[in-house]
Amino acid sequence: MAKNVFETLEQRGYFSQATHKEEIYDLLSNPGVSFYIGFDPTADSLHVGHFVQMMVMSHMQKAGHRPIALMGGGTGMIGDPSGRTDMRQILTLDTIDHNVECFKKQMSKVVDFTNDRALIVNNADWLRDLNYLNFLRDIGPHFSVNKMLTAECYKQRLEKGLSFIEFNYMLLQAYDFYYLHKNYNCSLEFGGDDQWSNILAGMELIRRKDQASVYGLTFTLLTNSEGKKMGKTAKGAVWLDPNKFSVYDFYQYWRNVDDADVIKCMKLLTFLDMDEIEDYAKLKDSAINEAKKRLAYEVTAIIHGREAAEIAQTTAQDIFENAGRSDDMKTTEIKASQLADGLAIADLMVTAGIVKSKGEAKRMIQQKGVYLNDAVVEDPFYALRESDFDASDEAILRKGKKNYYRIKVL
Repeated sequence: MAKNVFETLEQRGYFSQATHKEEIYDLLSNPGVSFYIGFDPTADSLHVGHFVQMMVMSHMQKAGHRPIALMGGGTGMIGDPSGRTDMRQILTLDTIDHNVECFKKQMSKVVDFTNDRALIVNNADWLRDLNYLNFLRDIGPHFSVNKMLTAECYKQRLEKGLSFIEFNYMLLQAYDFYYLHKNYNCSLEFGGDDQWSNILAGMELIRRKDQASVYGLTFTLLTNSEGKKMGKTAKGAVWLDPNKFSVYDFYQYWRNVDDADVIKCMKLLTFLDMDEIEDYAKLKDSAINEAKKRLAYEVTAIIHGREAAEIAQTTAQDIFENAGRSDDMKTTEIKASQLADGLAIADLMVTAGIVKSKGEAKRMIQQKGVYLNDAVVEDPFYALRESDFDASDEAILRKGKKNYYRIKVL
C-alpha cells in the first residue's frame, strides 16, 4: 500500500501546524485533492524560501493530488502585512504581470502543468475588477474587526502603523480560498507560519458561505540550526534565476551550509530517499563534506538541470581540490597594455566584480583577506605586472577562503 503523502511530508519535516490533522490525513489518503499555495509576485524571480513550497507541490502532485499555484497579481497590488514592520511597496500592474510570468517558468522545473495536472491561476482575474461595495456587502459581514486585530500579522504592524489598504489583505486572501473552493474544488491551503491567520480566515469564510469543511496546513520557514532564515548572502537573496544569482554561487551556497543544517536541507530540498538521507546523517566530522557535496549537487540539478550542476560541481572541485584552477571559474580578461605601468589591484577587484568599490578592496587587503596566486596581498596600492602571471598568462585572485577569480591577459 502506498504511503499517504501526509506521512511523507511529515517525515521530511515540512509541517509546522495543521488545522485538522486527522481530517487532512484522511482527505489525502485518496488521490485527486486540489490544494493551493499563494505566491506574492514582488520580484521577477523566486528565491530559496519559495523552493520549499515548490517541493511540497511536487510531492503532493506525485501522490496524485493537484497543485494550484496562486499568483497574487491582485493582492500584490496591496501587499501582505504578515511578517512586516513596514508597508510593502505598491507595484505597477505591468511589473506584477511580468513577475508572474517569470514565476511560471521557474515552477515548471518541479511541477508538471500539462493536461491540468497542476494549475497556475492569478487572483488578478477575480480581484482587480471586484465592485468594492458588492464585496463589502457580500464578504464584510463575515469578519469581526475585533478578531482580526488579534491576528499576529496585524498586532505587529499596529505598533508602527497599519494602513487601511493593508487591513483589507486578510479579506482578500480569505476570498481567494473561497473563490478557489467554489470554482476549482480546492479544499486545502498551504502556507508559511506567517499565513496562519489568513488561512483560518479563509476556512471560516467558506464555512459561513458554503457550509463546507476545508483545511489548512503551514510549513516551517527555511531556517538554520540557530533559527535564522536561510537564503541570504553578502550578495543578497539566493535567487533561483541564474541571471540574478549564478549557478556556481547557488551550488556553493548549499555546499557551504553548516554541518547542523545539511540533513534538514536534504529532507526539504531534494528528492533523495529517506534511507539514503539517514545514511548521510551518520557521517561525522570531515566526512560530512560528502553530504554537503551531494546536497549542493541535487538542489542545483533540480533548479538548473543536471548538466549545470555537474559543471558547478567540477568547478568547485577544481578550485578547492586542484590548486585553485578550473576551466569554468569566474574569469576577467585584461589587455597586456594595462600591465605596462602596473594595474592597481584595487581597480582590478572592482572590474572583476569581486568588490563594489576601491575603498572596500583596500579595506579587505588591509584585513589580509585578499590573495594573489595564494600569497597574501599586503599592500592596498599593489599593482599587478607581467611577473604575476604564469606561462598561460593567468593569475588567481582569491577573496577570503573560498572565492576564487581568474585574471587572464589577452
